[in-house]
Amino acid sequence: MPASLTQRSLQAVWHPCTQMHRATHVPPLGMVRGAGPWLFDEAGRRYFDTSSSWWVNLFGHADADINAALKDQLDLLPHVMLAGCTHAPAVELAERLSRLTGDVLGHCFFGSDGASAVEIALKMSFHYWRNTGRPDKQEFVCLRQSYHGETLGALAVTDVAVFRDAYDPLLMRAHLVISPDARQAVAGESTADVARRAVAALRALFETRAERIAAFILEPLVQAATGMAMYDAIYLREVRALCDEFQVLLIADEIAVGCGRTGTFFAFEQAVQPGAAPIWPDLLCLSKGISGGYLPLSVVLSRPALYAAFLDDDVARGFLHSHSYTGNALACRAALAVLDRFDRADVLQANRQRAAQLTEALAPLREDTRLEHVRQIGMIWAFDVREPFVGARFAERFHLAGRARELLIRPIGRTVYLMPPYVLDAALSAWLARQLRATLDDVLQANHPGADRPSEPAVA
Repeated sequence: MPASLTQRSLQAVWHPCTQMHRATHVPPLGMVRGAGPWLFDEAGRRYFDTSSSWWVNLFGHADADINAALKDQLDLLPHVMLAGCTHAPAVELAERLSRLTGDVLGHCFFGSDGASAVEIALKMSFHYWRNTGRPDKQEFVCLRQSYHGETLGALAVTDVAVFRDAYDPLLMRAHLVISPDARQAVAGESTADVARRAVAALRALFETRAERIAAFILEPLVQAATGMAMYDAIYLREVRALCDEFQVLLIADEIAVGCGRTGTFFAFEQAVQPGAAPIWPDLLCLSKGISGGYLPLSVVLSRPALYAAFLDDDVARGFLHSHSYTGNALACRAALAVLDRFDRADVLQANRQRAAQLTEALAPLREDTRLEHVRQIGMIWAFDVREPFVGARFAERFHLAGRARELLIRPIGRTVYLMPPYVLDAALSAWLARQLRATLDDVLQANHPGADRPSEPAVA
């Protein structure tokens, strides 16, 4: 009998974000087909892709429109180097992304993935200050609990120990400031109060180090990889003002939270006060959903003044970062199909209804005494399992229990989250809520068989 994909993979593939010693206990699923929110393994079993395959898939697997766009581009021009050449998909994508910022940001620089976009933004920030006569501004600031990728530069501004600690001796030193994570609220504090406390800590740092700080990088509204830590938009607004006051560049890492995940196309759009002019970061990193879950692509958008600082006859004053597949035509064409869908189907408005339906279906979780910090923004839902109920290897056990109930779900520590594709309807939301609730009961009752079950009715 021929070996399965799972068996062959364990013999040949080193899987990402995986302790391979445990892979025989939690074997990779051999997927052979995708359709909408579903993935199908080689045995024919289906799984709902609750995390959009690491937050990349926006409109479901094997989307007909994106498929058609890629097939068309494949016959025209799969790839040409972007140094000394250009092509229509890269140009149009850059133009359209800039228009989405009201042309405040533009001159898109293309990368391959989220971490490479962060590397680009960090290098641009340092090089900008050197080109403008301030070479001492070479330090960076990031939030505690932040995650910006796993290459060495990105890890230096990441504060998730399991990713960072092994490589700490190799990393540059960044300043860590307290997170505005709303879960830190003490009695009587609002989410805005927590955000203002965090702003005050950043101001204190700027007052002593701004002359040497090149940039502050943050994930707008949601710190995803640390457990979907959500915070008040007032933080973005006040941080923008602080960066202006102290002449520090502001980098928005929208790799996970862009493309509609938080309810607006760019999460940073929510920083604006009603009736006020929009505000924007100096550099904006975009990846994951921008190509719809099809091909690796990232983009860094910049302000005109930042771009202009690199213009010179001296080649060394230019930004010489590159990789061979920069601005790949197929990936850019997939991204254009994604933007077409947003325009044609009014995705953001439709997502508001989808979010309301799933939030209603998940409402009983707020009364479950085994849980805390039940939260939602846009198309992202999360809750934390209280410490007494977690037990050993909670994320692993939950993942395996989810498989048995047709869910492909990977908790982050004791945080369970949903970030599904934008294809939900009322019936599918109700089904997803039932399966999630049942998985939760399977895992927590197995760990605490004597614990009382919540008394509220089952999700419809």
